[in-house]
Amino acid sequence: MTITERLPELIQLEALIESEAKIKNRISLQASELIRLPFHEQHLPIYECRLGNPAPGLPCLFLVGGVHGLERIGTQVLLSLLTSLCQRLAWDNNLQRTLENMQIVAIPLLNPVGMAMQRRSNARHVDLMRNAPVESQERTAWLVGGHRISPCLPWYRGPAGRPMEAEAQLLVDQVLKQTRQSPFTMALDCHSGFGLRDRIWFPYAKSTRQPVSRLGSLFRVREMFFQAYPHQNYVFEPQTKHYTCHGDLWDFLYDEAEAQGNPLLPLTLEMGSWLWVRKNPLQLWHPLGLFHPIKKHRVQRTLRKHLVLLDFLINATEAYTNWFSHNEEMADWHQAMLLWYSSNHQDNRS
Repeated sequence: MTITERLPELIQLEALIESEAKIKNRISLQASELIRLPFHEQHLPIYECRLGNPAPGLPCLFLVGGVHGLERIGTQVLLSLLTSLCQRLAWDNNLQRTLENMQIVAIPLLNPVGMAMQRRSNARHVDLMRNAPVESQERTAWLVGGHRISPCLPWYRGPAGRPMEAEAQLLVDQVLKQTRQSPFTMALDCHSGFGLRDRIWFPYAKSTRQPVSRLGSLFRVREMFFQAYPHQNYVFEPQTKHYTCHGDLWDFLYDEAEAQGNPLLPLTLEMGSWLWVRKNPLQLWHPLGLFHPIKKHRVQRTLRKHLVLLDFLINATEAYTNWFSHNEEMADWHQAMLLWYSSNHQDNRS
């Protein structure tokens, strides 16, 4: 099987990069190859794409997809967005003005070897989203929460004491590099494979009791989104409403950015793949069946529906000074605690 057959997403991304390279405009798409990973007798690249004003001191929306190789739809959602933005830049004055005031950074396919091999993990059988040096503060579900038993089992964290995998370290390096030059950074990591509804998760994944210090700002994002788009079906909540885990990359990145004094609001889009399975149970026989829509019309519908969320995040990032405060608003923080941590409300102000 050729790379074109194994990784049509990579071929699509490279075609987009090649077509946009002809456009000489400072806010148009610029791409760089960050690393190449060995795969059989070839090497697969990881690309970073940038849209918008490259000047430091501007807010940034950081987009990530393909962390898990089985979850191709996340990469496809980001490719759909990037293609749309590139086409609109030729005529959309509002988008041009927006991108003069911010930057969009995207790594649409972080785990190309895992995607080519149709596995969740990377080539070394490590689950990148369990690979950070973070320990859960509470008991985790067996295996699912991350383990070091064997690389033959899913959700393997990697050997204790070893450096992070190349893909995980690359993401950490690029996100922290961006937060150091941006006064405000929002991130969205696109995944699939959980539940009947689309969910927007935020850290921590390591604790059901300890909220992040910028909980009020996350609550403000939720309120703005739900008020602007009341007829959507997302659930916006901490990941630990469902499970805790070791080694979460966004837990690690949030804490690192906070330690450096650089605000980062990381979100995860968890597309509800169980609905696709319920409508088409036979797709469970497909290797990607639990994580991908499979049917062409469902893929197209998925690519359409999340553009509203992505467009909102672009606008919210560009206009961050209208709603974000480096000092948490007490009213937002208390409302967030009542909504998400009500049983621990008296013990968790930090």
